[in-house]
Amino acid sequence: MTEAVSLIPIRPDEVSIGKALRRPIYDGQGKLLLASGFVVESEQQLNGLLENGHFQDAKYERSGSAAMQDGFGSGNGMGRSDKPQAAAPSKEILVEMTDVRWGVGETIYLQVLDHAALRYTVKLIGFVKNKTVFVTAPVSDGKFEFIREGQTFIVRAFSGKKAYAFMASAVKSVHTPHPYLHLTYPKEVRCNVVRQGARADVKIIASLSVGENEERSGAGMLTDLSVGGASATAKEALGAKGEIGRVKFKLQAVGQDEFLNLQAILRWVGPAESGPGFKHGFEFVDVSMHERLILSAFVHQTLVDLI
Repeated sequence: MTEAVSLIPIRPDEVSIGKALRRPIYDGQGKLLLASGFVVESEQQLNGLLENGHFQDAKYERSGSAAMQDGFGSGNGMGRSDKPQAAAPSKEILVEMTDVRWGVGETIYLQVLDHAALRYTVKLIGFVKNKTVFVTAPVSDGKFEFIREGQTFIVRAFSGKKAYAFMASAVKSVHTPHPYLHLTYPKEVRCNVVRQGARADVKIIASLSVGENEERSGAGMLTDLSVGGASATAKEALGAKGEIGRVKFKLQAVGQDEFLNLQAILRWVGPAESGPGFKHGFEFVDVSMHERLILSAFVHQTLVDLI
């Protein structure tokens, strides 16, 4: 199996419909997807390869820089178990900025390196290779933020199933004719492929209820969350495996507070792993498209923050 650290994402100009592949294509874990010589026959196949495919490229190696490790951390795999477990992005690879398929208007998150709680949401305007990256000016409470030259950020973004991060410093704030910010061009970008069904570690207060008429209810704490379900702790065991229930909670997605009231099936219940109380595993059912988009946006953003 090819090591994930020797892979780079496929660029749109490297594969096309009706043409044989020049090189084998792997998934983000190094598993062979298609051998060289395979002919891409449909747009659906092409889109799938662009979303999930990688070429082998041995020149990329994992960096041992202590500063980068402190800035981004490391991802842990998700074990197989009957109980839901938190899942971080998968193996990390290093790519060049030109290998990242970001478009104009892509949402970018800037975290101030020396003030981790201070974060800005901006939009990508573009970049000049080996020169600078252009993003919209950071705004807070409707006002443009003062960014000093040399201020350092952890820059993060999420595109499809891939989470990206790199370090950059402010080069110059431009105020006319439209406010935008110059950032230093990164030598390398860290890329993690987020596993399907990934769960985000959270601490969200929720209202839990079990039973057709919600006759057993109580306050709880969500400890992990995915598009398909959640784990929650409560003082008492609220029901038995297979019972229908509801999970109600509020979260912030894409800068907005959203209240969710989701029907769920209690898939397991048992003693809390640490401390008093009981842990419950819920599977969400009959989730609307709007609710699914909210959950997806929140989970993806939380996982982006891990790198």
